[in-house]
Amino acid sequence: MKVIIIGAGVLGVSVARQLAVAGEDVLLLEQRGAGTGTTATTFAWINSSRKPDPDYHRLNLAGMEEHARLAERLPGTPSYFPSGALQWADAANEERLAVNVERLRSLGYPARWVTRDEATRIAGDLRIPAAVSSFAHFPGEGYVLPDLFVNSLLTDAEQHGATYALGEVVAIDDGPGEVAVTLAGGAVHRGDRVVLAAGRWTERLAARAGIDVPMVTDTGRGAQTVGLLGYARSPALDLRCVIHSPGLNLRPAAAGHTVLQALDLNADVDPADPPSVDGEIASTLARRFSALLTGPSRTPRIDLRVGLRSLPADGHTVAGYASARSRVYCLVSHSGITLAPVLGRLVAAEMTTDQEQDLLRPFRPTRFAGLRRSEVEVDQHATGLGDQ
Repeated sequence: MKVIIIGAGVLGVSVARQLAVAGEDVLLLEQRGAGTGTTATTFAWINSSRKPDPDYHRLNLAGMEEHARLAERLPGTPSYFPSGALQWADAANEERLAVNVERLRSLGYPARWVTRDEATRIAGDLRIPAAVSSFAHFPGEGYVLPDLFVNSLLTDAEQHGATYALGEVVAIDDGPGEVAVTLAGGAVHRGDRVVLAAGRWTERLAARAGIDVPMVTDTGRGAQTVGLLGYARSPALDLRCVIHSPGLNLRPAAAGHTVLQALDLNADVDPADPPSVDGEIASTLARRFSALLTGPSRTPRIDLRVGLRSLPADGHTVAGYASARSRVYCLVSHSGITLAPVLGRLVAAEMTTDQEQDLLRPFRPTRFAGLRRSEVEVDQHATGLGDQ
């Protein structure tokens, strides 16, 4: 079977690898470069902490478990780190944290309260502010280094026979016997199946094949799609896990660097006019980071990067054929980093065996059929889905 995959973000590359390992003929097409879209601007926290929908929670749990299995098989430098995560709360946030911890524990999700001393040992090289009053530890969570993760998946896919090529897709013709994908410049690739894994560009490309995949497409100032990350190159930290603290989230990066996320600052970010490294937003981020540093006062060096999230309109993963007769398989998710390994395996299984995978049943694109957009869209900040 010849499968053309459109989009070499973390989801597309994961599916390409699984299909190539299964012996299928795989062509992976990417317009800008592997992992350079949303995947390059993700906090990369592996979790199912804030997924209240039961089906979505189960899928993310499976994603967490699949990361551990994949890490044993994927050659090259490790890119997945089962570090666990800590969430700290002050008086203003204690109740919210307590409610979430109890909800997760009722579901069997590993979560436990720890003391300040335990939290200090788990976190590593950070100072916990005196105002922090409660600490929850989630030992099953972790993080990945996205660029390294995508590169490892792509390298393994190519070693198993997948072909990777750059090209802009301008048309998808979902015919009765084959699918034709036309690139800018006129080249046409034909295959038995297409996987549309184009992230935030999914709705536009799907429409070219007559397929409706509702996405949140607003990219203006403070839109739900907008996410700001800071990359602290100094000071180097011995940070040992993912941290969620009042006003600032942190995760380790390579060489002692730290990735920073302050969700409340997103409301002031305009992708058309990105914040400067010497502006007010950068100063606020640096001030919050400095408040957590131990030792003598040091001025952090922080680079800023604005990302645009891939958000299906109802907040949940889209995975499935556009219709019973379609040869186009649509795949997009806000939780792409957590779900990439399990979606890669499950999507490949559905394509190669024609057997429906139970975990994917609630996430078919056909769920949008006949619905008005107002009936589909949700406030993803209110549900917590915008916090990843």
